[in-house]
Amino acid sequence: MTWASIDLNADLGEGFGRWRLTDDEQLLSVVTSANVACGFHAGDAVTMRRVCELAAGRGVRIGAQVSYRDLAGFGRRSMDVPHDELAAEVAYQIGALHVFARAAGARVSYVKPHGALYNRVVHDEGQAQAVVDGVLLTGERLPLLGLPGSRLHETAEKAGLPVVTEAFADRAYTAGGTLVPRGEEGAVITDAAAVVERSVSMARFGVVTSLCGRSVPVRARSLCLHGDTPGAVGLARRVRAQLEASGVRVEAFV
Repeated sequence: MTWASIDLNADLGEGFGRWRLTDDEQLLSVVTSANVACGFHAGDAVTMRRVCELAAGRGVRIGAQVSYRDLAGFGRRSMDVPHDELAAEVAYQIGALHVFARAAGARVSYVKPHGALYNRVVHDEGQAQAVVDGVLLTGERLPLLGLPGSRLHETAEKAGLPVVTEAFADRAYTAGGTLVPRGEEGAVITDAAAVVERSVSMARFGVVTSLCGRSVPVRARSLCLHGDTPGAVGLARRVRAQLEASGVRVEAFV
């Protein structure tokens, strides 16, 4: 399925103390949804508050980017976390962000897992169930942003939670439609022209070329633009401009 409109999301607030990884202010002038780090892979109270205020002021939707508790590994190390513990930690992260979103006159509008947790819940039903149960613990029926066909989405739909399909313009895909692991060669696409071209292809035609050269269907309501790569802001602006020039409306999914 292709869409007449598409959401642009980015991982923001990925700093800690004096260290900042993403140019939050500039990216918030481009994207329509902000995946805000909630303190487990990055982010702290001051950063979360600042990003929520900036996002609310620009009408950008605020999403909780939940992660394994892994500051040292930036949430990119897979962990075997017991169900109840992971569910509680997901709810904890959403609750922390909710305080700052509400103070900014907005709300947490959706949830997106980060890094290793994101990849794990594509196939692992147990960890996917823990994430869903964590969302349910908050008492909010928040949409879950993730890969189409993932265990996370299957589990969320069974629980009555909305799901939103996502694609990645700057990440390589396997022939099966999953992301190539970051540790493998070619997993991250650095050529700006290729990223722009892939963005339009996914938004307009619902297809992307996999790492092996095969055309793969991608059903995406939201397109992720990574903010932690060199030249991220300029690339995000190019992607949005080309999408709009191609007749695709750029707007939030919630």
